[in-house]
Amino acid sequence: MTPVTKGRLQGVALALVAAGVIGTSVDFGEHVAVPALMSHAHAAMTEAVGARAPAVGSLPNFSAIVQQSGPAVVNISVTQDRAKVLAQEGPQIAPDDPMFEFFRHFGIPMPQGKIPTHGQGSGFIVSQDGYILTNAHVVDEASEVTVKLTDRREFKAKVVGVDPLTDVAVIKIDAHDLPVVTIGRPEGLNVGAWVVAIGSPFGFENSVTAGIVSAKSRTLPNDSRVPFIQTDVAVNPGNSGGPLLDLNGNVVGINSQIYSRTGGYMGLSFAIPIDIAMKVKDELVKYGKVSHGRLGVSIQEVNQALADSFGLDSPHGALVSSVEPDSPAAKAGLKTGDVILSMDGKPIERIGDLTARVAARKPGDHSTLGIWRKGDEQSVDVTIGEMQSEKVALAGKGGSEHAKLGVVVRPLASDERKAAKVDGGLVVEDVNGAAERAGLQPGDIILSANGDPVKSVEALRAKVAKAKKNVALLVQRDGNRLFIPVQVG
Repeated sequence: MTPVTKGRLQGVALALVAAGVIGTSVDFGEHVAVPALMSHAHAAMTEAVGARAPAVGSLPNFSAIVQQSGPAVVNISVTQDRAKVLAQEGPQIAPDDPMFEFFRHFGIPMPQGKIPTHGQGSGFIVSQDGYILTNAHVVDEASEVTVKLTDRREFKAKVVGVDPLTDVAVIKIDAHDLPVVTIGRPEGLNVGAWVVAIGSPFGFENSVTAGIVSAKSRTLPNDSRVPFIQTDVAVNPGNSGGPLLDLNGNVVGINSQIYSRTGGYMGLSFAIPIDIAMKVKDELVKYGKVSHGRLGVSIQEVNQALADSFGLDSPHGALVSSVEPDSPAAKAGLKTGDVILSMDGKPIERIGDLTARVAARKPGDHSTLGIWRKGDEQSVDVTIGEMQSEKVALAGKGGSEHAKLGVVVRPLASDERKAAKVDGGLVVEDVNGAAERAGLQPGDIILSANGDPVKSVEALRAKVAKAKKNVALLVQRDGNRLFIPVQVG
């Protein structure tokens, strides 16, 4: 378990669960077994949980849920060929370098080239023909994915697509008549309701843990576009990608992240609402990528002091702190200091409400924003733009054109185009396979393929698909341009 964001909660680290860390062990010191004690007050919380909840004075029996949904939960093992060029390990040294023998003599390991690393996570089957939902961080950059069912059958899986923005991924195994989960409705989930997680914490397959919903629509650092479900369900490394279920056995979320000082469970677990995950799944299966909406504003929470300053009756809404030039928000007339109170008639209580709704809209959609400006309520019509994903093309995944080429690319932002003095192009985020062998490097800007300009990922995909053997890429590197032929046939 590796922390990915160090928050301000007294040094608490935001950690991705499970396979977010590959090949890392967590030492918890002495392992002490502590009985799980439940007070009578805790037992009484089961009252009014739902129609299927047990009588007051007894705890829920989760056996029926496990029997119903357990067979559709899978264990996911991944292998990565990742170069060990990490800052803490220092730079690589070639075997013919005089310093190589010096380090070897003193027993200092000098990893060279690509080294296979391994990790584990969880997932669940959503269709009888083998589509499986999991977290993007479980399978992203994986060279091999293996899925193990509860009946011990194992399958090699193909990564259909990943969406880093929501941390959702879809993989596919070649099988039929598989057990599937039932998809629930997160909006009907109440704070305090019992929920169950099934996954493979620390590799212990199909482990079941339970708890209650602690909060909803929770915004996390660097993940503001997902309104997370917070629970106190025990979630640990290996639970990533597994289902969060309600008392009716319906999946309401995908277990994704934890807050932790140690890398292990500390009572704060976060799940992606299943309705968001299913929308992402449908787009990944149909298009191979996900389009997220964008306004082009920076926003912040409204506290009591800001509410008083702007004349609001209570702290709510999303305060616009800046507006990007030429963005959808700028074209709609939004201004710094506006407080966005609603979107399409639905109130905005916190910034997470706004970012999640905008991200869920398709580029080109029209929305009406209710705003507070200088003491008056107004409405603004806006045409939603498109959020550029950090990785819109995947290297080495399945049988796609980008697997043939071996690149992770994204369109240049406007400031990057100005700095590079180009009209368009795609910046290379990562390389492997054919592109790496040809000499392509991260940071290169691909300007054309076989003589035709490539200003979008789709344009590059089309050129690679048509190439029979080689594709000649015009690349700009450090202000210089050169052609790099890549063998894709």
